[in-house]
Amino acid sequence: MSTATSFVYLDYAATTPVDREVAATLAALLTEDADFANPSAPHIAGRRAGVHVRRAASRLAALVGCRPDRLVWTSGATESNNLAIVGAARYRSNRGRHLVTMPTEHKAVTDVFRALERQGFDVTWIEPGTDGVLDPADFEAALREDTQLASIMHVNNETGVIQDIDAIGDICRSRDILFHVDAAQSLGKLPIDLDTQPVDLLSASAHKIYGPAGIGLLYIADRPGCHVEALLYGGAQQRGIRPGTLPVHLIAGFGKAAEIAAARMDDDYGHLQRLRDTLWAGIREVAGLYRNGSAVRSFPGILNVSVDDIEGESLLLALEPLCVATGSACNSKDREPSYVLRALGLSDAAAQSAIRFSFGRMTRMADVELAAERYGDAVARLRQIAPVRAA
Repeated sequence: MSTATSFVYLDYAATTPVDREVAATLAALLTEDADFANPSAPHIAGRRAGVHVRRAASRLAALVGCRPDRLVWTSGATESNNLAIVGAARYRSNRGRHLVTMPTEHKAVTDVFRALERQGFDVTWIEPGTDGVLDPADFEAALREDTQLASIMHVNNETGVIQDIDAIGDICRSRDILFHVDAAQSLGKLPIDLDTQPVDLLSASAHKIYGPAGIGLLYIADRPGCHVEALLYGGAQQRGIRPGTLPVHLIAGFGKAAEIAAARMDDDYGHLQRLRDTLWAGIREVAGLYRNGSAVRSFPGILNVSVDDIEGESLLLALEPLCVATGSACNSKDREPSYVLRALGLSDAAAQSAIRFSFGRMTRMADVELAAERYGDAVARLRQIAPVRAA
């Protein structure tokens, strides 16, 4: 609930509030009496700023199980996805130009692959099952001798479906194919150990784990043939992979958020399970309701449901003061039905009726109890005044 109790925020998959400890870390690095300097500078102020960057890198590295020097700071997961996919595809283009992904990926992945198709790359779009889960056998069958890069997200941002990145990564390693994972929804929420998991490139954002918007990371594995071409030019920072003055306060905030996430991961996961299960128990008897995505391979912070004879945008408005989503945040102004749900075989009408509830650390049990009540009431009211019939 907001502090003014004016709304109930259940859209944590879109973004999260900044943790108060993280906010304090940010504020402490902004003013003239703080370590605000350019960490690339060799003078004492620059060296002091560099300490905060290195500390944050160590915290993120500990969270994902890698060496700190394998992390590249970016403006967020969207930039990281672009840098990973475009950069790796171009770097390995002399070996082959075949790439593999899924149509249910985030727009920050699908749009990148479509841009590469226009540049002469050949992309295979592997369909998941109707539960949203990709069968590793289907993935392997889509590979070719000239395949150089595959990109499969860890947790789907709309359905919460968890993909088996270990099995998929093993297949890639056996064929020397670079494997990129969009971990925007899983960083700090599910265990990740890049020292043992077969992932070559991994993208994430701070604002999904109670850190500031505007900062993200890209992990690049230290193994032969794993590299990305730079997309930006203008400096030697970060080995020239991503030049530009580092935002010390944002990086430090990301590091603090990572430290908190590591300490709270198990407790947070259990809290999300209880919230999701309570909401599902409260709405599952609504007539014509069905759950989108696997109920088995599912991250508990996301619950996506559709309902017969209801139009999603009307339902979204009827649910106020609940802040929920009809799809991913990147498509919130697009009235088209979710491309992710359509890829799972849902009709346009079913996809249009979908509501995504997503929960977080600050969500209270009373919030999801209210959500269950409001959802049932809203569906009943809309069916009385403006029924929608599927074609």
